Amino acid sequence: MNRRNAVTPFGWEIKQKLVEKRMDQKTFCTTYHIPTTRLSNLIHGTRRATRYRKQVSELLGIEE
Repeated sequence: MNRRNAVTPFGWEIKQKLVEKRMDQKTFCTTYHIPTTRLSNLIHGTRRATRYRKQVSELLGIEE
């Protein structure tokens, strides 16, 4: 059985902002040239991905 990592508070903010923009994760990643795996890492907190964290924060207007 697969165990999924819980979504972090920062991940919930990302998801909320994407809903507000009416954009799914894949479209967001394709539009802004962010690897889908890195966005997933940010949402679930499995990897720091500092470079992309800053970029996503700026694009979505999220405080770090």
